[in-house]
Amino acid sequence: MKLHEINIRDPFVLAHNGVYYMTGTRAATTWTDRADGFDGYYSRDLINWEGPVELFHRPEGFWADKCYWAPEIHFYNGYFYLFATFANSAENRKGTVILRAASPLGPYRLHSEGKITPEPWQCLDGTFYLDRNGRPWMVFSHEWTDLGDGQICAVPLSSDLTRRDGTPRALLQASDAGWARAIRNRQWDGPAYVTDGPFLWRRNSGELIMLWATFGEKGYAEAVARSDNGDITGRWTVDPAPLFAENGGHGMLFSTFDGKTKLVLYQPNTSLEEHPVFLDTSL
Repeated sequence: MKLHEINIRDPFVLAHNGVYYMTGTRAATTWTDRADGFDGYYSRDLINWEGPVELFHRPEGFWADKCYWAPEIHFYNGYFYLFATFANSAENRKGTVILRAASPLGPYRLHSEGKITPEPWQCLDGTFYLDRNGRPWMVFSHEWTDLGDGQICAVPLSSDLTRRDGTPRALLQASDAGWARAIRNRQWDGPAYVTDGPFLWRRNSGELIMLWATFGEKGYAEAVARSDNGDITGRWTVDPAPLFAENGGHGMLFSTFDGKTKLVLYQPNTSLEEHPVFLDTSL
């Protein structure tokens, strides 16, 4: 398969032992109540892809039946961990759960003690971060449906990634991007600002940056925020212009096996037309 043939949102790539593994949200079930799993694809050249391989399938009795969104594969302490968003039709409260497997292509089993994100909150798009002291964190979006002005938050994790090990703290809010545009939706009385898809990246200079998505003049867009102390505890400021503004986003960065940095995001933000896009970047 080629990238334009893969209909996913929220693409994520893990480069591991000479193989690139990609996963994402199944576009066909993004907005339905019949979501039941995640797929993976693999490649050695970033051009030709094999798959899909089902990484996770809803087990009997699992509480979530919708919003199977934004899966990410992270390698940590000898295992592969899948961070993913889930929701239940009856309650419609989204949150991030962590799954685990011995192989990047799974099968993944439920690992965390339920949602890592706070139960009363509407949350999505959890991502993994190890700080300079080796402490694991999860960074996630606290959604605009709770706040009006969506936030990116961070919470420390237990060393085995089964639970929160502290209190979530806000790193930034969507309106911190001066170029962000509000949306209007019946779920919020008035204008609302979106935060989606955080991803942390350590640049070669040592600077810590965070990619995240919101809406700009041309639609869905990718933003960059920067920490002033090189770690998650710093003060975060958002770049004055989007990294990518052409109706695509929820991106992440990865290093190729020949040392290049690639930005991957999905485009367009149009149901059933989405596909991964790889771009060269100097970040």
